[in-house]
Amino acid sequence: MDLGLHGRVALVTGASSGIGAATARLLAEEGADVVVAFGHNEAGARQIATLIEAVGRRAWLCGFDVADAAAVAAAIRAVGEQTGGFDVLVICAGHNIVTPFADVTPDEWDTVISINLSGAFHTLRAAIPFLRDGAAVVTVASVAAATGAPHHAHYAAAKAGLVNLTKSAARALAPRIRVNCVAPGIALTPMGRETVANLPPDYAREKLALQRYAEPEEIARCIVFLASPAASFVTGATLDVNGGRDMR
Repeated sequence: MDLGLHGRVALVTGASSGIGAATARLLAEEGADVVVAFGHNEAGARQIATLIEAVGRRAWLCGFDVADAAAVAAAIRAVGEQTGGFDVLVICAGHNIVTPFADVTPDEWDTVISINLSGAFHTLRAAIPFLRDGAAVVTVASVAAATGAPHHAHYAAAKAGLVNLTKSAARALAPRIRVNCVAPGIALTPMGRETVANLPPDYAREKLALQRYAEPEEIARCIVFLASPAASFVTGATLDVNGGRDMR
């Protein structure tokens, strides 16, 4: 299936590892040129850029702290002017701290909220002037947005906010820009493996209909679909990709 992404320009945050990295690679394989945005992991971002160039697409590196609104605006403005604009924006930058509910400190709360929720807002707001007509935005939330999480309540709260930020943006930016959300279950990323380490050994078998955790590419395929013209009549939606964890 041709998703219609050939020659498009995509900006992916959190693209140096995990789901963001898998998304950047798949976008390139579908023919898109990709801005590989990262926070601290420049080495990982360079590796992804090399893979993108290996399939014949252009890659740009763009480092910024999503929690710093001014830094986000400056970086996106610079790369937006360099590329001439974006057809796809994937907001995948995220951070989690596994802490029991009663032990979450104010600093931990602020850090997790600022990266996962405020950072998404800063990124989308800064990118709007550079999003071309017909562009698509995909945010990456979590199954925790719907289920809650006793050992990372701040993360669950931020991701629930992101789901509704997505809906608000979809209403505000229509009909020129589509905005959707993917809510993954646990994927075997560096952050996901830390979560798995704090779960009972039989969690996947007992809680997930598919009885396993996701590979990052399985989440990325859904993101790339929503980012593509193949999903041209989808906006304001949240796609649950959780192996049957949360059937409502």
